[in-house]
Amino acid sequence: MKRELLKRMVALGMTVAMTGALVGCGSSKDTAEAPAPVAEDLVEESVDSASDGSVEGALEGVTLSFGTSGLFAPFSYYDEDGELIGFDVDFCNALKDYLGFEIDGDMQAMDYSALTTSLAEGKLDFGMAALCATDERKQVMNFSETYCDSGQSIAVNKETSPAELTSVDMLTSGDYKVAVEKGTASHMYALNIGIPESALEIHDEITTAYESLEQGKVDALIQDTPGLAYYIKTAEDSKIEIKGEPFNQGQSPYAIAISFDCADANPGIVEIFNQAIADLIADGTFAELSAKWLE
Repeated sequence: MKRELLKRMVALGMTVAMTGALVGCGSSKDTAEAPAPVAEDLVEESVDSASDGSVEGALEGVTLSFGTSGLFAPFSYYDEDGELIGFDVDFCNALKDYLGFEIDGDMQAMDYSALTTSLAEGKLDFGMAALCATDERKQVMNFSETYCDSGQSIAVNKETSPAELTSVDMLTSGDYKVAVEKGTASHMYALNIGIPESALEIHDEITTAYESLEQGKVDALIQDTPGLAYYIKTAEDSKIEIKGEPFNQGQSPYAIAISFDCADANPGIVEIFNQAIADLIADGTFAELSAKWLE
């Protein structure tokens, strides 16, 4: 790796305050549209930061292993032909083209629990999968600056869920069965607010959690608002709707996860990714991808 360049990147002390937001609103299928990032307020700062010194090509000759989930549309998922697609997949490719690194083999798709474990153990160099930069995860891996902030919502089945179930606070009673995806911010949030473990139905994949709610096997589901809104918008004949307003805002920041081993082997790589995110916002790439996947 070009260690001298990387050391210069560290010396620059480049940081970017990324406060983009994804906001999902509404309490019915008609109003649960897929949210879009609000990035306009970042562009001026990004342009100023990029003018100090571009990092284009800074990782030429570097090969990095990459992991994602393939389970969370519209960020990373499989299309009907079995191709891995989504916002994070395209954003990863844009970063690869801009910085000049290569992906080691294929993009590796796995469930969130396996993905975070692989990053924590250094089996993957970096990952993007609408990964939330939680305090717990920061103890075992590095994160770039936030590029999206999702918040979470609860969803119910319009035909089978109790009519009185209208807010996440009601779930702490333990009277309702709640589906969550294992290892996600929604799973951690459910535990943190005191929903009894006996009331949780934990799924390895979000797709089976949706199926459980569609079939009336659970009363509610907690999920990141963008993915939930996208599912409701695209699922044929879905019985699911969002109840109440998004919650846990500011506590579900999506960022690029970078393993400690990768950062040790490539000094300055976190700062380089931060600057690259800023540069791709400044040149319009981020806006193009947002229009393609998140609007």
